[in-house]
Amino acid sequence: MAGLSAATALAAAGQRIIVLDKGRGPGGRMAARRAEIGGEQIGFDHGAQYFTARDPAFCEAVAAWEAAGVAARWPAAGEDAWVGTPGMNACVKAMAETLDVRWGVRAERLEQASGGWRIEAGDQSFTAARVLVAVPAEQAAVLLAEPAPELAALAGDIQSEPCWAVMAGFNARLPIAADTYRSDTGPVSWAARNSAKPGRSGVETWVIHASPTRSRELIDLPKEEVAQILLADFFAATGAASAAPRHLDTHRWLYALPQALSGEGARFDAALRIGIAGDYLHSPRVEGAWLSGRALAQALLQERVASTS
Repeated sequence: MAGLSAATALAAAGQRIIVLDKGRGPGGRMAARRAEIGGEQIGFDHGAQYFTARDPAFCEAVAAWEAAGVAARWPAAGEDAWVGTPGMNACVKAMAETLDVRWGVRAERLEQASGGWRIEAGDQSFTAARVLVAVPAEQAAVLLAEPAPELAALAGDIQSEPCWAVMAGFNARLPIAADTYRSDTGPVSWAARNSAKPGRSGVETWVIHASPTRSRELIDLPKEEVAQILLADFFAATGAASAAPRHLDTHRWLYALPQALSGEGARFDAALRIGIAGDYLHSPRVEGAWLSGRALAQALLQERVASTS
C-alpha cells in the first residue's frame, strides 16, 4: 500500500515509476488467498481484515475505490470500517493496474551508478535516478545497510509483532451470532466470519488471528500444529462447540504489527536520493501506509523542484 501510494502520486505528477514486488500478486499485508472448498473457489482475507478512513485525502481515495466497486463499508467491524471487494487486495490491485508493477521480482541490492542507483534484481535489474523503499522495516534495514546506513538504522530500530493467521472453512454456519470477535487479553486477538463480508459468498469461512503473545509462543511450530492449537483457542474463546473444518490452512506474518515511530510520515535523503515509507513511519494501519507513501512522494517532488531551482 505504501509503495503504490507513492507511485500513484508520482505518476500523477508525470514521473516514470517502476515498482518491484517480490510477491506473486497484489496484496502485501492486505493479501487475499484463494482456496477450493467443495469445488468452489473461496477467498480468505488472511492479512489486514479491514481499514478505516479519517484523513481527508485518504477518504477521497476510498470514495474513489467505492465508486469503482473495489471497496465497501463493513459495519460488523465498526461504523467507519471498510473492506476491499471481493477481497482485501482489490484496492491494491486497482492501484497497481495503472502502474508498471513487476511481480515476483525482489530487489537484492542497491549500488551507486552513474546518474543514480543500480537496482540488482536478477533479470529485472535496471538503473534509476531515485529509489523508494516501501517494505517492512526489518527488510528495509537489510537492503539499505550499505547504501543508506542512517535510513537503515532508523528502520532497524523498529520492532514488529508477529501474527499467526488461520483460515478455516466449515460445512455449516457456526453457532456464533456476531461476525467478528475481538480480545485484548486472550490467545485469539481477532476472528471474523470472512464469508459475511461484502462481496463474499459461499461456504462458512473464518479467519482467526492469534495475539502477539500467542504468536510468539507458536512462532516456530509446524503450521499444521499451529492450525489445530489456534482452532481450539477460537472455539474456547467464542464458546462455540468444536466443529471439524473442511478446509484448514495457516500463514505466519512475521512483521504484522510494527511499533510505529512518531513524527514524519516518511523519510527522504536528498543527497543519496533514497527514501523510505511504510506504516512503521506513520501508524500501523492501512491508512497509515497510504499516507506515508503519499508523504514520501511529496518529499521527492519537493526535492526535484529544489534541485532544479
